[in-house]
Amino acid sequence: MVSEADRAKRPTRTSVWLEGKPAGRGRRNENSDHPAGLDRDRITAVSVRLLDTEGPAKFSMRRLAAELGVTAMSLYWYVDTKDDLLELALDSVFGEVRVPDMTDEDADWRDQLRELTTSYREVLVRHHWVSPLVGRYLNIGPHSMAFSAAVQAVMARTGLAPHSRMGGLAAVFQFVYGFGTIEGHFVQRCADAGLTQDEYFRQAMGAINEQPRFQASFEDADELMEARGGDTVAEMRQRDFTFAIELLIAGIETMRERDRAAAGQPRPRAGAEDGPHDPSGDRARN
Repeated sequence: MVSEADRAKRPTRTSVWLEGKPAGRGRRNENSDHPAGLDRDRITAVSVRLLDTEGPAKFSMRRLAAELGVTAMSLYWYVDTKDDLLELALDSVFGEVRVPDMTDEDADWRDQLRELTTSYREVLVRHHWVSPLVGRYLNIGPHSMAFSAAVQAVMARTGLAPHSRMGGLAAVFQFVYGFGTIEGHFVQRCADAGLTQDEYFRQAMGAINEQPRFQASFEDADELMEARGGDTVAEMRQRDFTFAIELLIAGIETMRERDRAAAGQPRPRAGAEDGPHDPSGDRARN
């Protein structure tokens, strides 16, 4: 059993971004195990590719080294542990999120929120291994921080009172995280089975409908599936996502007015803080 004293002696590792580790630890010489052409960017890119194709369960320093054509020991020139690689890979894919131009004062925060949520969802689906790792690390790499800054800037532009913004942020982006995680895992499950999403869905629903004990429970589900529209799984899912984001935007607008009323503030004139806005108030994109 580990004593408290022994536990206290162990160094607390927080993040690869706080370690101050350079791209290389020293000058390469003839006796060093530091192959030419190897750098942290290349290591990270290959890590992402392996995680996409094989998942985190099979990911290892030895597997990565084999893919790079180097010895496993050479990787330790750049990183200390597999966690370092996972953290670098995680930040790298956050660089794929399309961040709107927050210096554009004429931009509508609603459009910026749509852009951020759509792109974040795409990353979660494209890289199914991302969602389990998001809560594992501090996410303070440059791309993660740029995404976080954009999210907070958009929420500030909504006009929500300061005490409401984090709740608004949680409602929107935790929804996107959950939606993208489930979608990403479903897409990967279909790929593992060698089926398209529509083929997998038809087989699964067919198997369920053949079981009498499930038929009553799924009668209402069939009606809802028909009502939601869309000919494919992807189309149905897109309609659901679009509607949910518009619902959240409408909720933000409602809570913003409630905050203002509680504070005794008058409603701003149209466009005063929000940027261009459809006068109808309904910009849902179905």
